[in-house]
Amino acid sequence: MTGDPIRRALDDVWYCVGESRSVRPGGMRAVSLGEEAVVVGREESGALFALRDRCPHRGMALSAGRIVDGNLVCPFHGWQFRPDGVCAAIPALARRDDANFASVRLARFAVEEKSGLIWVNAGQNPEAAPPIPEVDFAYSGQLVEILEVEASFDLVALSFVDPAHVAYVHDSWWWRPSKTMKEKVKHFAPSPFGFTMTSHTAKTASLAYRLLGSIPEVEIEFRLPGVRLERITAGEKRLANYTFASPLANGRTALINAMYWNISGLNLLKPLARPLMRQFLGQDRDVLQVAQRGLDRKPAMVLMGESDVQSQWYFSLKREFLRAREAGAAFVNPLEPRELRWRS
Repeated sequence: MTGDPIRRALDDVWYCVGESRSVRPGGMRAVSLGEEAVVVGREESGALFALRDRCPHRGMALSAGRIVDGNLVCPFHGWQFRPDGVCAAIPALARRDDANFASVRLARFAVEEKSGLIWVNAGQNPEAAPPIPEVDFAYSGQLVEILEVEASFDLVALSFVDPAHVAYVHDSWWWRPSKTMKEKVKHFAPSPFGFTMTSHTAKTASLAYRLLGSIPEVEIEFRLPGVRLERITAGEKRLANYTFASPLANGRTALINAMYWNISGLNLLKPLARPLMRQFLGQDRDVLQVAQRGLDRKPAMVLMGESDVQSQWYFSLKREFLRAREAGAAFVNPLEPRELRWRS
């Protein structure tokens, strides 16, 4: 990767690349981690694998081929690769050809699945990366929506910690009309690889909250590289609203929202919830794409006031992560507990 590292997505962390159900046993699909093309497949046993999606022979995308007898078969010349990336066969070789095809290997990437999602890490040391988010309760329902945004990773990730945009971008009948803007006071504490808005009692304006039947407690965590985890508790009822950013090719970013709940009755509302989720994410996508065009002309941002402190924290965390990696040292969170006030 080239360019200023603080202005691009981190390249040695876990990124969500889709739902677990998107890759069936014996199947595979192409995904992108920035400019890195990856093929994610699933063996008949159910085990996942992730390899560079480029046949070393003539550059063909292996994801355009198929899996036969457990091997990826390139659709161009039939080269075969095992799930560990080692070349298993080159059909065109003659019997007297002494070429050692087993020395040909594809780059292999770490891949995991948690809470119904697939995560890939293209770095060399996945154990040092921020942990993959998981749902910490037994959920009875899940809803996932993924949009592609023609905007940089940073701009999308910053929207997760930008409270001031909500009243203007998400002014919907089922959310919070801008006329209800009031000064908010929130308390924050550092957490591993990020910061957490400590648990507080939610307001009753949100339709999603009212469906829980009582005023819930809400905790919101942000962590690198671009992960927002909203955990909502109302007695025994639990709702998790997780949002992720993942880098795509050509400066685009995947905006991923995953909701989980343990309230079986909410499953009946999925046909209604999906278009509302898509509308909400679409509002973010539309405004981010317009904003990106402005940043393309003049990339500087002016961050001002306490409503932008979380955005400043994002860049501080990113710088420290890059510094620690360069030094071969453990990441140390540079943030301190703080109270923030803003109007939204």
